[in-house]
This record gives sequence, C-alpha cells and structure tokens, in this order.
Amino acid sequence: MKTEQVDVLVIGAGPAGTVAASIIHQAGYRVKIVEKQKFPRFVIGESLLPRSMEALQEAGFIEAIKKKGFQQKSGAKFVKGDGICDFTFKEQYTPGWDWTWQVTRADFDKTLADTCESMGIPIAYETTVTGIRFNGSDSVTTVEDVQGNRQEIAARFIVDGSGYGRVIPRLFNLEKNSMLQPRRALFAHTNDIRRSMADEPNRITAVVHKPGVWIWIIPFATGVTSLGFVGDPEFFAQYPGTPEQQYRALLETEPYTRERFRDVPLVFEPRILESWSATTDKFYGDGFVLTGNVTEFLDPIFSSGVTLACVSSQTASKLVIRKLKGEAVDWETEYMAPTMQGVNTFRSYVMAWYEGTLDTIFFKKDPDPLVKQQICSVLAGYVWDMSNPFVSNHDTVLKRLARTIEVMGKLDKLNEEH
Repeated sequence: MKTEQVDVLVIGAGPAGTVAASIIHQAGYRVKIVEKQKFPRFVIGESLLPRSMEALQEAGFIEAIKKKGFQQKSGAKFVKGDGICDFTFKEQYTPGWDWTWQVTRADFDKTLADTCESMGIPIAYETTVTGIRFNGSDSVTTVEDVQGNRQEIAARFIVDGSGYGRVIPRLFNLEKNSMLQPRRALFAHTNDIRRSMADEPNRITAVVHKPGVWIWIIPFATGVTSLGFVGDPEFFAQYPGTPEQQYRALLETEPYTRERFRDVPLVFEPRILESWSATTDKFYGDGFVLTGNVTEFLDPIFSSGVTLACVSSQTASKLVIRKLKGEAVDWETEYMAPTMQGVNTFRSYVMAWYEGTLDTIFFKKDPDPLVKQQICSVLAGYVWDMSNPFVSNHDTVLKRLARTIEVMGKLDKLNEEH
C-alpha cells in the first residue's frame, strides 16, 4: 500500500480544518487535508460571528471571502410578538470586529478550501478515514477514496476537524451524550420575493414562536433567505404531511412570517436536522487534537458553530506548531480549558434561551446600555473576554439579572396600583 509522509494530517475541509491547515502550512510544515465529501456540499450554519473574522484573517482567507460578495452582517435581531430586541455589533463591549457575513456554506466552505489549495495545501476529496494507528504522537492513517483505492498517510500530528463526521471520537470510543435536550430543525432556502418588506437584510432575525420554539431568518446577498423552525421533536408532530406541507403550515402560524413568506418559491424541499448536540470525553491526545464541531456542537441559536470551529482551530494550530518544534505543550490548560470556556459560555446562553430567561432580559423596556453592550459582545462571539461579567459569570449572571428584572417589574406594578 502506498504511504505518504506529511507533518500534519488534517481531517475535514470545513472551516475548522482549513483554518488549522492554513496556519500550520504558513509556519512551513507539510500539511494534507482529507475530506469525505465532494465540494461544494450543503451544510447548515450560515450566519457567522465577528470573532470568527480574527481566525479567518490569520488563516489568510478574508480577501478571498470578500470577493464572493456575501451578505455583510452587522448585528442580530430578536422578535417576540410586538417586542423587538436589536443588537448592533458596533455597540459591543469588547474591542474587535464589528461585522461579519451571512453565507451559503457550500460556497463559503469551498472558498476556504480553494484558498488552501492555492497556497499549496493538497486536499483529497471523497476520501474516508478507515483507521488510525498511533505510535506515540506519530500516526499512520488509512484512507480510502471513492474508487476504493486505499492509501496510508504517515503524520507527526493529526488535527481532526471532521465536524459531524467525528472521526477520532468514533474510532476511539470517545463520544458521550450532550447535556442539551434533543431538538429538531425544519428548514429551507426561500426565494425571498417580498424581502422589501424587511428593512434589515444585514442581520439575522430570531423569532420566538412559542416557548422553546423559534425561527431563524438569514437573508443572503443573492435574494435567497434561509428560514428554519427549531423546537422539540414533539412540536412538529402536530403538523402532518410532507416536510413542505409542514413547513408552509408553520409559516402560516407565525405573524412575523405569514405575509412575507406565504407561497414563496423554495430553492429545495424543506429538510430536517435533529439530535445534533454531541460532545466527547476530551479534545486532545498523544498525537491528535479535535477542533470545531467534532469537540462539541451546541445549537443553531446564537450561530456559535463556525466561530467555535474557527477559534478552536486557530488556538490548536499554534499549539501544534509548538509541538512540532519540540516545545512542551500543556494541552489541558492551553487548549482544553479555553475551548471549554467558549463552549460553556455559549451553552449557558443556549439554555437560558430555551428556558425563557433571555426573553425576560431581551424584551425588557429601556434596558441598561452597559448590560446590552456586554451581552452584545457574547452574541458577537467574544466569549473569551473575561473582563465581561456576562462571560466570566455566564453560569449565574443571566438568571440573576432576569430575577432582578422580574422583581422590579412587580414593584413597578404595585407602585402604579397605589
């Protein structure tokens, strides 16, 4: 069997894999990417966050992405009935990027992968990892292409950015259940023929449909808008028929979507995605590191997926470079801890969203400007800024703030009555 020798094997050509591959390649190491699918390919996760821009910039991708003309994104809007909570990234607490993009991921991911190839990083598409043998930190990975040809790749280190494929966790029994409740998404791309009704194509809108059920609305520069319903699987059971019949019935039940999206042409038949939350025991081992969704994927709300993918790969790639240079790396404190800091912060906000805690905070009249700026930074992906109390105290601050708002509301009501 043919054996190829590289310094680093990267599994997966999505944002996690390409960011890591580019940064390691720029340091002068031989990198190869293997990707199970053929690009372009459809994937969800279409609204980026400003913090991801720092990683994309270091990887050398920004100019190539700009040339694609994706829809710029300057904030996020949350809607509940007549209530509106609008966040603008320029008003965030943490210094950093104040804009990003809303992207069709097939085009976005292919842009990153094509840029890697233009740098001289080979990508083997339609190539599946079938086995990995470790000898210390060195490894030999067996891969098989779509024609059934097998090959071995010897590497000094492996970066697993395989996303939902979860290659190393599945091969080595590292998977475990997520803390988050299983949920389902029913979504499609729509030809947004009435977009003129919406005056803000430069932001994602999240609509609270019912407790625990919400809608994403992500306009693209092409005139297409991604729209999906997310909730417990039981919620969707009350809508019979095909996925399209379910989808159109749901559009009619929400005032925010009824008029704009009634009878709109669909780019593809509505699709179902469910039980996406997953995690693993640890994010590194002797000779490998896990990055992106292969570490843990939380939920579509707050669009954390691509940001966690890019930033975890940005961090991991620098540690891999140090490791290859013979330096000591404390993976637990230098990688696992900061990665979990980001994941845990977003998880607190995801749980607060579904519990209704964020409804209380987001839709409060006359919100505290500083509090709003600090929460805006979290929504921009700056979940490593420990000077922000809504990051450093993420596990307690939201419920405490919501309780205070509720108590003050009751006191105001009593005062009005007397």
